[in-house]
Amino acid sequence: GALKADLAVLKKALEGVAAAEAFVPAIAPSNVEATTPNEYYPTPEAYVFAIAAAMREEYKAIVDAGFVLQIDDPFLVTYYITRPDLDIAACRKWAELRVEALNSALAGIPEDRVRFHTCYSINMGPRVHDMQLKDIADIILKVRAGAYSFEASNPRHEHEWEDWKRARIPDGKILIPGVITQSTVLVEHPELVAQRVERYAGIVGRERVIAGADCGFASFAGSNEVHPSIVWAKFKALVDGARIASGRLWRRAA
Repeated sequence: GALKADLAVLKKALEGVAAAEAFVPAIAPSNVEATTPNEYYPTPEAYVFAIAAAMREEYKAIVDAGFVLQIDDPFLVTYYITRPDLDIAACRKWAELRVEALNSALAGIPEDRVRFHTCYSINMGPRVHDMQLKDIADIILKVRAGAYSFEASNPRHEHEWEDWKRARIPDGKILIPGVITQSTVLVEHPELVAQRVERYAGIVGRERVIAGADCGFASFAGSNEVHPSIVWAKFKALVDGARIASGRLWRRAA
């Protein structure tokens, strides 16, 4: 009932609005697993697959209502920093199974109606122990989604655009790099935003890039990490920069 009410409110808000599409975020099974202790299932694996089966109802309802489904899965890449006792190989094994569980929940849902988002969670520093993209990109790309949203602007990860050049990105998949970030209150210059967009267009083509944000500007309900006035200024930079990049990219191809 709560889900139906939320979807109805969004549909009403979109009346008379010339939006290309609208997406609704829903949490990934691994994040439910991380915040809700298992008190019944015999193994962590059984538990996360049971969560996936339950979450499928929400995922399908969002798509059936005509919206794009965004799977929010910050824990996929954040798990590594929460487990200093585990090495990269162990964390990759953990992530592989969680993606398998997520895909079981997405079975039958058209991939072009799904976008997957992962990030490094709340705005925290110094972040010197973050998992590197090169150690997880192939697993991210196994998610049954048509588009992938990820952090690409914060100072710890902006250089990783070159890792996407080396990743085996399937044909037709869309990248949604964060070209503005929640990790600083500095407002990005539109020219910098344009440069970031153009980097990714050089990797997958101009038709397969959507300018996005690194993460939410209030990572948890009720939080206020970045003042709304700054958020709106960043959004304006995002729009202005994307417009500059589009102008240049389409002019070059003319």
